[in-house]
Amino acid sequence: MRWIWIDRFVEFVNGSHAKAIKNVTLSEDHLHDHFPGFPVMPQSLMLEGMAQTGGILLGKVNEFNHVVILAKVPKMTFHSWAIPGDTLTYTAKLIDARPEGGMVEVEAHVGERLVANGEIVFAHVDEKAAGGGKIDQKNFVFSMRLLGVMDVGKAGDGLTPTP
Repeated sequence: MRWIWIDRFVEFVNGSHAKAIKNVTLSEDHLHDHFPGFPVMPQSLMLEGMAQTGGILLGKVNEFNHVVILAKVPKMTFHSWAIPGDTLTYTAKLIDARPEGGMVEVEAHVGERLVANGEIVFAHVDEKAAGGGKIDQKNFVFSMRLLGVMDVGKAGDGLTPTP
């Protein structure tokens, strides 16, 4: 099953930076068990939201001619938490984009409060380099299949996606 951990982009500058939001709600099943009596957005899911923001930013640089996968997280610090009712704002800044992949600096905020910051490294995988077989892009988060997530952010008003 595919999980998308961003709700929409609120800013997207190709080749530079992106900003996405995630509304944390009690309707999300994982919050009922993490932690009982004190629901908190798991850090691993916040990391995934930051990675999705940065991975789409990197993928768009090459018009998704490569499948972008998360390669490593060399640095990540969690300073705080997010609870139901909070809106997480993920910011990704493109630091390096090369034919073999790239790196982004990321931050997560709730309002002015810094929740997390770090670096994420991505690798490009071409279908031919992956053994000549067809890569099933639905198993890769940072592919052209997620371009629909960007449409709302492009619209500006959040109501009418641009074609």
